[in-house]
Amino acid sequence: MAGRIVAEDIAAVKERTSIVDVVRDHVTLRNAGTGSMKGLCPFHDEKSPSFTVRESAGTYHCFGCGEGGDVVAFVQKVDGLTFVEAVERLAARLGMELRREEGGPSGESLGRRSRLVEAHRIAQELYADRLVNSPDARAARDFLRARDFTGADAARFGVGFSPRGGEELARLLRSRGFSEEEMALAGLVGRGARGSYDRFRGRLMWPIRDTSGDTIGFGARRIFDDDRIEAKYLNTTETTIYKKSQVLYGIDLAKKAISGGRRAVVVEGYTDVMAAHLSGVEAAVATCGTAFGVDHIKLLRRLMRDEPGLDPARIIFTFDGDAAGQKAAMKAFAEDQRWTAQSFVAVAADGMDPCDLRLRKGPEAVKHLVEDALPMFEFAVRTLIGRLDLTTAEGRVQAMKVAAPVINSIKDPSLRPEYERTVAGWIGVGVEQLADAVRRAGTLRPPEEPRRRDAEAAEPTADELAAALPMPNMRDPLVNAEAQLLQVFLQYPNVITGEMLDSIAPESWVAPAHRAVFDAVRSVVVTEGMTLAQWVQAVTTNAPLAAQPLVSALAVASLPVTLDPSSGLPEARYVASLVARVREVSITREIADSLSLIRRLSSDPDADPAQVRAVSMRLQDRQRALADLRERVS
Repeated sequence: MAGRIVAEDIAAVKERTSIVDVVRDHVTLRNAGTGSMKGLCPFHDEKSPSFTVRESAGTYHCFGCGEGGDVVAFVQKVDGLTFVEAVERLAARLGMELRREEGGPSGESLGRRSRLVEAHRIAQELYADRLVNSPDARAARDFLRARDFTGADAARFGVGFSPRGGEELARLLRSRGFSEEEMALAGLVGRGARGSYDRFRGRLMWPIRDTSGDTIGFGARRIFDDDRIEAKYLNTTETTIYKKSQVLYGIDLAKKAISGGRRAVVVEGYTDVMAAHLSGVEAAVATCGTAFGVDHIKLLRRLMRDEPGLDPARIIFTFDGDAAGQKAAMKAFAEDQRWTAQSFVAVAADGMDPCDLRLRKGPEAVKHLVEDALPMFEFAVRTLIGRLDLTTAEGRVQAMKVAAPVINSIKDPSLRPEYERTVAGWIGVGVEQLADAVRRAGTLRPPEEPRRRDAEAAEPTADELAAALPMPNMRDPLVNAEAQLLQVFLQYPNVITGEMLDSIAPESWVAPAHRAVFDAVRSVVVTEGMTLAQWVQAVTTNAPLAAQPLVSALAVASLPVTLDPSSGLPEARYVASLVARVREVSITREIADSLSLIRRLSSDPDADPAQVRAVSMRLQDRQRALADLRERVS
């Protein structure tokens, strides 16, 4: 069995590794005097750089938060690795083989993270091979070709295809020495009543990598109509190496362009990232199944050197021109004060995303989309006042009220008078009127980050919990059904299957607190030998603080049905009816959205008939899905 790494090899790794090169994978550095480099600290949020690296000493130190050490310590801290894992990663970077002493510790000391990363590497190789060589992948290849992506393009971005059989990856990983627990912890394999199964089956796969290039997760697109999981996209569930709020798809390919040009382009999907890069916009990245948030800002700020005293960096968001796109843009604007960078919004005149734009109008159109982006401020104001009737006095007064805080939020005060004149013209009021409204208005503030509690801090009160996460209204029949399903999950985890969890969309939950508990359930893997008490404790630990009392309550509440005497579990029919009831919510919401859109299009004389047909077909599809769901549990 492998033992401790030979001390001479550890010393050689430190000696041969450039700490500046390693740090540059995470932070953009600039000269700061003889032998020193400086950048924004990756371990705390700061406006001015206090993170210093000295190549000759092989050390780093942050004068803001006090973090410091050698290159191994940096890798440990920034990537959440053990000492052994950090040395192994640096040795692999050098192409150096490590020697180990006999009789030392083994097994877990070799590092769980490196095992999970290796499992993802094997999975990516399998998926990439199947995209090229599997007859089943024809639909996936057709999908890419229809968007003008070649085989070489797919290889460049590591795109692959997950086998439809459902067990091929599990068998491969098992043959490579991975345990069932490791495969489950990686989020690649699930466990059901009939054994292990591949989490991703028959889908087009995009590898999600960190800044160092390690694959840590996947984004998977639905290709086949008979796919039992209806969600168009599935992402890897949260694992110890994959936190969706902290990763950006394409960052491994884009970081050099982001750092060199001090510009980042945030698009909405995997194919948009591919289209942008292939069109020459190599600073493009995308979020992975979540909204662009504070941790994404911190990551890009470090790479762009977004700091005072330098020419402003540029962050450009591309959004769809629909209501959802406008909502996403306004959320991004609410976070704008966290940047020194200048923010812009790029929306194609006809609402096309970068992938469609490249396909229909060519790569140059994608470049022009980015270069012609509007300042975020302008987009925000036009979006807000565009919802109002400016032909009435009431509408114009309301427009001044919503525009004034936006103007007050402009970072450079010297620009505000010019913007006041511009916006006054858009609204149709006098400059003095608007200026007065601006003086009386506040600013748009980004939401505060959660404050960390001291270890000795008092437990939150009931009022604090209620304010943070409203408790479910159990008089609502849907909410009551949600509670029963969560009771089943918490009290009888053996009935849970990966397919069951994957079939329930996050937006299906009516009560926010129930969604929080469900997210916690999904994040915990039932391991062999785990007791029920350990399971409930693990779910409690993974739930938000405000939802933890609810987990305890659901774990002990009585179910309103008798158990199957032969198995001691709730009857499968009862569980299936609860799952269906919860799933109905998201399908019903989609039906309502489609009906609303059809009504708006029907009243628009310029509406595109093709769009009306497409929405009608979508409505019929959702109605069939709802009828099928109800029939299965009737």
